[in-house]
Amino acid sequence: MYIEAAAMIALGVALVTVCGACLTVRRVKKQIAEMSDVLEDIKNGNGNRRILAETHELAAPLVYEINDIILSYENRLSAYRRIDETNRQLMTSLSHDVRTPLTTLIGYLDAAHKGIVNGKERDDDIETARRKAHDLKDYIDVLFDWFKLGSNEFSMNISTVDLTELTRNILIDWIPIFEEAQIGFKADIPEQPFRVQIDPDGYLRILNNLIQNVISHSHADQAAIALSEQGGKIKISLFDNGIGIDQEDLKHIFERLYKCDKGRSEKGSGLGLSIVQQLTAKLNGTITAESTPGEGTVFTLFFPLAES
Repeated sequence: MYIEAAAMIALGVALVTVCGACLTVRRVKKQIAEMSDVLEDIKNGNGNRRILAETHELAAPLVYEINDIILSYENRLSAYRRIDETNRQLMTSLSHDVRTPLTTLIGYLDAAHKGIVNGKERDDDIETARRKAHDLKDYIDVLFDWFKLGSNEFSMNISTVDLTELTRNILIDWIPIFEEAQIGFKADIPEQPFRVQIDPDGYLRILNNLIQNVISHSHADQAAIALSEQGGKIKISLFDNGIGIDQEDLKHIFERLYKCDKGRSEKGSGLGLSIVQQLTAKLNGTITAESTPGEGTVFTLFFPLAES
């Protein structure tokens, strides 16, 4: 009798095990079918699908891995779409920012060459053509920098330099430009050296772009730069007392081709500050911007000091 009871219990356990296995197989088959449907959907362009699974289920590791692949695919697709949209905007910008000034430039030079204008008017037209040629070159330089940064072809020559001395040398060339723009400029640069591992040409481009941004877009009559040490880093702050930037615009100023709607949008490629941010990151630095409309703007850079 005990043997019969034991046999019945064993049979019951076996039946439960078989039923459980059948349910597991059925669930796995259902999930495989769902995976197939999801992958077919993704192949057709719908990357928002996900597969559901409980952590204890047999297919859970595979399900989670597929979901991670789907997420990675969707992120890359979104990045590609953003790049594609940026390139379309860039082509539109090129049509206006290169062709238009080039056409004007040719017009001035043709007038001078053909003798349509003479004397002072001819000299004025040639001077205007010269300035427009320099503006066009500046725009093209920015454009090439942006393309090289985007393709990781921007070469860096890192060395230990005294950033205080390098900053002074850069600012010397800007003094007559500030005077011509009628912007009062002050520099607070310590006498002590601040040594930094940096690419001098990259730092030159960063500072030049930021200063050009002040001159071209801030509508300021006062600007200043200050260097100081803070927490093992060198802090570079560039101030202006111009029109400032709205808080909503401030969130986007480092984005490619972004131009603010007020004051700062009258000219420029929309690439300068994006290049500044990318170069700063490549040099292991950070940059932030703070602004109050009607009062001015400050850009703050940090770079790690070189070890002694």
